[in-house]
Amino acid sequence: MSVFERYLTLWVGLCIVVGIALGEAFPQVMQVIGGIEIARVNLPVGLLIWVMIIPMLIRVDFGALGQLRMYGRGIGVTLFVNWLVKPFSMAVLAWLFVKQLFAPYLPAEQLDSYVAGLILLAAAPCTAMVFVWSRLTHGDPLFTLSQVALNDTIMVFAFAPLVGLLLGISAIIVPWDTLLISVVMYIVVPVLIAQAIRRAALKRGEAHLAMVLERLGPASMTALLLTLVLLFAFQGKAILAQPLVIALLAVPILIQVIFNASLAYGLNRMLGERHSVACPSALIGASNFFELAVAAAIGLFGFESGAALATVVGVLIEVPVMLAVVHVVNRSRPWYERGITRP
Repeated sequence: MSVFERYLTLWVGLCIVVGIALGEAFPQVMQVIGGIEIARVNLPVGLLIWVMIIPMLIRVDFGALGQLRMYGRGIGVTLFVNWLVKPFSMAVLAWLFVKQLFAPYLPAEQLDSYVAGLILLAAAPCTAMVFVWSRLTHGDPLFTLSQVALNDTIMVFAFAPLVGLLLGISAIIVPWDTLLISVVMYIVVPVLIAQAIRRAALKRGEAHLAMVLERLGPASMTALLLTLVLLFAFQGKAILAQPLVIALLAVPILIQVIFNASLAYGLNRMLGERHSVACPSALIGASNFFELAVAAAIGLFGFESGAALATVVGVLIEVPVMLAVVHVVNRSRPWYERGITRP
């Protein structure tokens, strides 16, 4: 892991402090930045999000889709957890904790927005960081690449309908024009640009592609942190008024991570899949494409929304929680392999 990745939670914590301080010191400047938008899409943040997402999508080799037949059981578990369990279980958890158990302690006018943010977080499977988690568990690299490529392909077509369905079920008004614009801006266009860069780099060899990824990596993380600074600059007053909000929003996210990772890990074991496949399958089921979730939340509900804040909480806890999951699957390997049942 790079320094940025290893200490991402620390950097996010610093972004909270810096963002809140800037929001309090320069409120008019923040309002001007927030007002630079087209069709409710903020242009400065849109640019930052492209810089954030594109380097991660360059890593994806859609040619790996041809290898899916080698990993039928593991891919089946990944698809089941990521698309049939994860978004719907988060919608239930968000309703239970945000709208019921924690409602007295949260701003009443933001409850629907918090639910929307948590749904957006769960509807976007991890794209980039799962390569890091897989490497730390000695996961099968080809399987990891295959499941990421398949998830990204599905996401292009399924993200908007899935989010629209879950928000509709949660009685949250869906701005469909903004949702579709967000999908085009933050999924379709970045995928096309990233794949064009990937092909151009590969023409000069794998070593050149690795060099491009190494150089763009810090830019991606820097753009993420700058986006978070702006978010917290707009969210500062709400956070200072309700300091428990972040801790309360973290609860359903943590439960979802534990539930989905355990489900994927257990299903792979029951189906007789190898540990090197079960690990990345469990890890992608537990983690989220939080960059896309942040972008979509801003586009749909705005900088100052509870949805944007909820997705940022996902960023805040992503690294320490996923490192804990990595530790568990590594330590449990003897248990996994002793009890594996092969069809």
